[in-house]
Amino acid sequence: MKEKKNKIHVKQGDYVQIISGKHKGETGKITKIIYKKQQVIVENVNLKTKHIQPKQEKDTGKIIQIEVPIHSSNVMLYSVDEKISSRFRYTKNSKNKKQKILIKNGEIIK
Repeated sequence: MKEKKNKIHVKQGDYVQIISGKHKGETGKITKIIYKKQQVIVENVNLKTKHIQPKQEKDTGKIIQIEVPIHSSNVMLYSVDEKISSRFRYTKNSKNKKQKILIKNGEIIK
């Protein structure tokens, strides 16, 4: 049986601003969405340091930084041109297709 996807108000590739938490005010592009937990991974935001042990004797350990997910309720769509975060609404264009429009400045989100 196929699992049902939870709805999230943003898509992969959207620019968002963090509106609450430790990284409040930071902006970035969504690289991945985890539908099951309703979380998103934002590019270069919420970085954590991970220590990797060597697997074999000749290997050396590493210290890497990984992007950790943020809950989708803590992000808001962001206009890169006007540097404004805003809520959005759906409208239909001339070809009767649904599209997102930012409420504050009327910018169309692709």
